[in-house]
Amino acid sequence: QVQLVESGGGLAQPGESLRLSCAASGFTFSSYAMSWARQAPGKGLEWVSVILSDGRDTYYAGSVKGRFTISRDNAGNTGYLQMNSLKPEDTAVYYCNAIANMISYWGQGTQVTVSS
Repeated sequence: QVQLVESGGGLAQPGESLRLSCAASGFTFSSYAMSWARQAPGKGLEWVSVILSDGRDTYYAGSVKGRFTISRDNAGNTGYLQMNSLKPEDTAVYYCNAIANMISYWGQGTQVTVSS
C-alpha cells in the first residue's frame, strides 16, 4: 500500500522554525522526485519546493527561497522541509508529493500555523 505521511506541523510564532517530515512506504521512494506544496485558507494549492530523486538538485518558490530547505534520506524513505524564519503568510496545510513517470502520490497534509 502506497503511503506518504506528513508530520511535524503545528503552531509557531513568527521567526520560529519547524521541520516537516514525509515518510514514504509502498513504493521505491529513491526513484521519485519529491515536492512540497501548501494550501492556505481560502486559496489554491501553491508549490513550495522540489528535490530530485538523487537529492542533488533542489528548487524553491520565491516566497520561501532562503528560508526553507528541502532534503531527503533515501535510505530512510523520508523527505524533509526545514522551515526557518516563519511568517504568518506561511500558514497553510502542507502536503508532500512524490512523482515519477507521470505517477504521483500525495500525503494527507499537515497543518502549519504561524501566529503570535
